[in-house]
Amino acid sequence: MARVADLTRQHWQLEAIGNPRQDAYLARSRQAARQEQRRREEREDAEREARRPVCADCGGKFSDGRWEAVGFHHGWSSCPSHPHLCEDCQDRAVTAEQRAEADKRERQEQERLRLEAKDQAAAQKAGGWLSRFRT
Repeated sequence: MARVADLTRQHWQLEAIGNPRQDAYLARSRQAARQEQRRREEREDAEREARRPVCADCGGKFSDGRWEAVGFHHGWSSCPSHPHLCEDCQDRAVTAEQRAEADKRERQEQERLRLEAKDQAAAQKAGGWLSRFRT
């Protein structure tokens, strides 16, 4: 019986000191788990990049901030204009729209001034002393 106790004690002592085969196995399993985690993260990153939208104008991929701004908004007031365009193309489109709006207002103002001048000229013609002979 003393011999069994000695064997048991030796077993515990070996466990306390360390088992090189077990240590190697644990190191390999930790390394395999780290590699699997790295491969999983790379796969998820690749899938995310594949889902990333591209600009309809220039074909460039959206930045994370633009993707988030386009994909998530709380209401119509915060909805970005031109959600299919990247930041640079959106800026150009907004500038072009503002320029077109300003040109339209300018043309309307010129048309209004032309009509006023025409009405004023007609009023001047009608007010002269020869106007009674012109009908």
